[in-house]
Amino acid sequence: MANEQQARPADVNEILMEMTQLMATMAWQKMGLQPDMATGQIHKDVQQAKTAVDVAAALAGFLEPQLDDDDRRQLRNMVSDLRINYVQQAGEGR
Repeated sequence: MANEQQARPADVNEILMEMTQLMATMAWQKMGLQPDMATGQIHKDVQQAKTAVDVAAALAGFLEPQLDDDDRRQLRNMVSDLRINYVQQAGEGR
C-alpha cells in the first residue's frame, strides 16, 4: 500500500491548462485540420473554431502569470499558431 498515491486537492491551474488544451484541440478540429474526436471525420466550422480559439486565448491569459518563462513561451506560441491558422482557414471560406 506504500505505492498508492495520496489523494490531493484539485489544482485550478492544472484544470485551466487541461481546458486550454481541450479548447486548442477543438479549435484545430473545427478549423478542419484534425478529425473530429467523436466521428473521426473532418468537419469545418469556422465560427465554432473562432470561439474555441478565443476561449483558449482567454484561459491562457489566466495561466501565464503562474508559468515559468519556457512554459509561458510555449503557451503563447500555441495561441499564436491557433490564431494564424484560424485566419488562414476563415479566409479560405470566402
